[in-house]
Amino acid sequence: MEDAQLLKGILEGCVLAVIARGETYGYEILARLASCGFEGLLEGTLYPVLNRLEARGYVTCRREKSPFGPVRKYYSVTDSGSAALQGFRESYGKITKAADAVLGGERP
Repeated sequence: MEDAQLLKGILEGCVLAVIARGETYGYEILARLASCGFEGLLEGTLYPVLNRLEARGYVTCRREKSPFGPVRKYYSVTDSGSAALQGFRESYGKITKAADAVLGGERP
């Protein structure tokens, strides 16, 4: 099984969780994800996720000139994004618990 397929299923929730810790921008999101073990993620993977989260109303985006270059997009979580993140955490917990039981060989 490809790691990319597993990643696709959880990346939105993880990105939302990073943004929920405080307003942030793309490069910083990639760095935080990498520090947690998501190495090798590229901007081409992240920005479509951010666009989907914004389109769903889970995050807002503001633009501000960066002291080091072009304008940066800063992302913040909305109230509906916080609710979606809570739902993701609950679903993820149930799924990983069930998968751990199966993969660990536990019997019901």
